[in-house]
Amino acid sequence: MRESVWNGYRRLDFEFDGRPAILVMPDQSRSPGVLAVKTEYWEDQPVIEVELLRRGFHIAFIQNINRWGLEEDIDRKASFIRFLASEYELSERAALIGVSCGGLIAIKLAARHPDCVSVMYLDAPVLNYMSCPCGFGTAESLDRGAGINEILEALRLDTISQLLCYREMPMHQLDRLVKHQIPVIMVAGDSDQVVPYLENGIMLEEAYREAGLTFERHMKPGCDHHPHGLDDPEPILRFLEQQATLI
Repeated sequence: MRESVWNGYRRLDFEFDGRPAILVMPDQSRSPGVLAVKTEYWEDQPVIEVELLRRGFHIAFIQNINRWGLEEDIDRKASFIRFLASEYELSERAALIGVSCGGLIAIKLAARHPDCVSVMYLDAPVLNYMSCPCGFGTAESLDRGAGINEILEALRLDTISQLLCYREMPMHQLDRLVKHQIPVIMVAGDSDQVVPYLENGIMLEEAYREAGLTFERHMKPGCDHHPHGLDDPEPILRFLEQQATLI
């Protein structure tokens, strides 16, 4: 285990189940013992993570094999959360921070292991692989068409026909999320050309609205896929803090 400092907080780097893992610890005098897990893109715009640390959350990350939600990655994350809860006396259910492809990983984790998840912050989440990375619809094909090859390789499929029949996309997990009533706050740009909201996030919104579940949406006018987050992150922080500590 290696110890360092990350944004002013104690950081532990170690290996869990063969994958690099990180745990960043808050000022212990302020800690309520609540865990938040970023599901992908550890170093990308860590505003929410730093603010949660300031409020006493522990922040964790474990590296994925790839960014498209393999079952082995999802199961490893659940085991990782259980390990941290036991080893560091943290909450058994983690708040998930899922940005872009991290959003699809968060959704699949919450659907497959709802006992490990208290609340989700999803930012421009991928729900529909036909939209992202394939670019069928209004979305731009990821990496000038290379996204199709990337996801076929990632999911260990041979043809686009197999992908068309694939039934483990995040959009196929929504009934499980609704069943387990996991609160969600979602942020998206209404001009996102990479992960269009009308081909992705809207499906989760409609499922939650119809079921009357705890859901909050923040749509950013004129915003493309980047930048993520809100100019004022307080609504996201407040939602995560309230819902995570209700468990």
